[in-house]
Amino acid sequence: MAIRPAQAADAAAMSALVEQFAAQNLMLPRSAAQILRALPDFLVAVEITVGPDGAGERVVGCGSLAALAADLAEVRSLAVDASQHGNGLGGLLVGKLLDLALARGFRQVCALTLRPRFFERLGFEAVDRWSISPKVWQECIYCPKFHRCDEVAMLLTLPEIAAAPVITAPAARNGLLKRLILAPVNVKFF
Repeated sequence: MAIRPAQAADAAAMSALVEQFAAQNLMLPRSAAQILRALPDFLVAVEITVGPDGAGERVVGCGSLAALAADLAEVRSLAVDASQHGNGLGGLLVGKLLDLALARGFRQVCALTLRPRFFERLGFEAVDRWSISPKVWQECIYCPKFHRCDEVAMLLTLPEIAAAPVITAPAARNGLLKRLILAPVNVKFF
């Protein structure tokens, strides 16, 4: 298993994965064309297989980090293949998206979700959806569910990098462990 930046060749598989959940009304659909337009913002989790014909990859998860404002980004299109449910892959994808948010200089990351407990375990807190107004006015007003939205708005304030201690232990190479060390004491990750 590996998590890496999405490539154009992944777009159809990512769209199919998201569409499985969109068909159940659990998330909004994303076409391959929409994914391609936002490709630099997507990460994929791939299952690596080695066979007689060589190595191959199968997309088993995806997610994106969409900029909403200078200091606010959104976790979007987070989907994990049913074969990987319960293995922690969703949390790993979010962790890598949080690493990306830190690298891009965002101060906060939000998500609109039907699975708030998942995001709570990663340190997000439920907030009033109007508190993330850039999302509401840029995206939500075009959604067919706008007036009957059943998603919960979740928000995570990222740790200040400048105030963080210098980490020289091997754990610094692991994004999730690095965030645990940098995170304020009151943030719950699991």
